[in-house]
Amino acid sequence: MKKNFKLVIEYDGTNYAGWQRQNNAITVQKILEEVLEKLTGRNINVIGCSRTDSGVHARGFICNFVTETTIPPSKIKYAINNLLPNDIVILDSSEVPINFHSRYNCIKKTYTYTILNREEPAAINRNYVYHFKRPLDIDLMKKGSEFLIGTHEFDSFRKIGSSVKTTTRTIYSIDIEKQEYYIKFNITGNGFLYNMVRIIVGTLLDVGVGKMTPESVKEILLAKDRSKAGMSLPAQGLCLEKIYY
Repeated sequence: MKKNFKLVIEYDGTNYAGWQRQNNAITVQKILEEVLEKLTGRNINVIGCSRTDSGVHARGFICNFVTETTIPPSKIKYAINNLLPNDIVILDSSEVPINFHSRYNCIKKTYTYTILNREEPAAINRNYVYHFKRPLDIDLMKKGSEFLIGTHEFDSFRKIGSSVKTTTRTIYSIDIEKQEYYIKFNITGNGFLYNMVRIIVGTLLDVGVGKMTPESVKEILLAKDRSKAGMSLPAQGLCLEKIYY
């Protein structure tokens, strides 16, 4: 009998061209499917909750796959982890209803973007933060972020040329917290456009250094013009934290 397995995955995206399988590229999905084929002797299509870009990390990525196996659901994570490289780890495995779909059943997602805000760059965790030298005003950035909360058309905050049926998304919360030299942006929404989180944070950095006012964020949102927003920050500071069902 076929079973539907759900996996919770943590991975370091530094050496991968994102999650989704691609020709002539090493991706997390490709590696995982190769491991599952070794375990089951079958070609398995793994369904991911999201398409993380090259260099983006994940702490709570969810995927699922349907197959026949005698390995107990709670034990399959150990079998998979034994064959995975050390930058991909299965945190949990379970059996779910056969109609569960990790992407289509998702109701919201939380991403974080981490800034190292000091003069000196990072040596140890340089692959997980974006180094930004100029001092940032947290209060100004928080005020600017408030204009993004709610349901809006986020045309100004997506990569030019990316195709999508609708640019309407709902942002439930944007929390900005500082701990020593690190500033973390926690953004939760029902979905995100291509590069949306990275552009939002890039725009808020412009607010934080006084390049634009907090109220400018509202004007950028209403303009529906990518050129009005800030830069799209590099991938390494971005991490998919949690998926909600």
